[in-house]
Amino acid sequence: MEHPRTVAPPPAPLGGWRGWLRAAVDLLFPPICPVCQVRLDAGRRDPLCGSCWERLERIAPPICRLCGLPLGGFAIEPHEAGGGPAPHLCGQCRVRPPAYSYARAAARYGDVVREAVHAFKFGGKRALALPLGDLLAETRALLPIDAVDLLVPVPLHRRRERERGFNQSRLLARRVACAWGVPLRADVLARAAATLPQTDLGAAERRANVRGAFALRRPDAVAGRHVVLVDDIMTTGATAGACAALLQEAGAATVGVVTVARVV
Repeated sequence: MEHPRTVAPPPAPLGGWRGWLRAAVDLLFPPICPVCQVRLDAGRRDPLCGSCWERLERIAPPICRLCGLPLGGFAIEPHEAGGGPAPHLCGQCRVRPPAYSYARAAARYGDVVREAVHAFKFGGKRALALPLGDLLAETRALLPIDAVDLLVPVPLHRRRERERGFNQSRLLARRVACAWGVPLRADVLARAAATLPQTDLGAAERRANVRGAFALRRPDAVAGRHVVLVDDIMTTGATAGACAALLQEAGAATVGVVTVARVV
């Protein structure tokens, strides 16, 4: 893992024409951090520089026990029947509990994450799946339960995946699966309908936009299991909620959601 260092040590030399080819490519097209544009050393696999990695705004407790929203020292603690305070809840989850069991995000959707995710999804920088996936894997420390049986990436519609060339959630989930030692199933959910981009929609519009947009393909894979959905960004949780509802109906023991970042 190369994240902490802006400049990586020189790679081991390659013999023959491959070594000359790599040297020529690095000379003509030196690697550059897609966020701050700093030049990186030749041979560095991690496309995000160490400075940008350190500037990521990690989310830490206190957070809402359901949606993972940072609470900043403020939390609503409704008393349960037993008289003791319940774990922290944000105001939104108290009014409208989500369909998922819990959600956790690694970082706030700030400048560095925004630029990195944009370059990853829309700029064709697939190598950013490495640092963003490692960041996402850090959410393991925030999960309220130890049990994770299966990772399920949020699916893209076939047309959008063809246009982009990949499903960003699946690439991120692969990295997390390796870090956590948990199996990944990309065939559990499918995008049944193309939807409008969620970017400019309000919360109610987002929920309406994804209603009926997903389909459950492999209910047998999730029944009785602790499933974690993987996505890149959480804004209102509409997409996660739509997917989680299907997994809950299929009999999943719990349905968690992890994302690289969330809008706060």
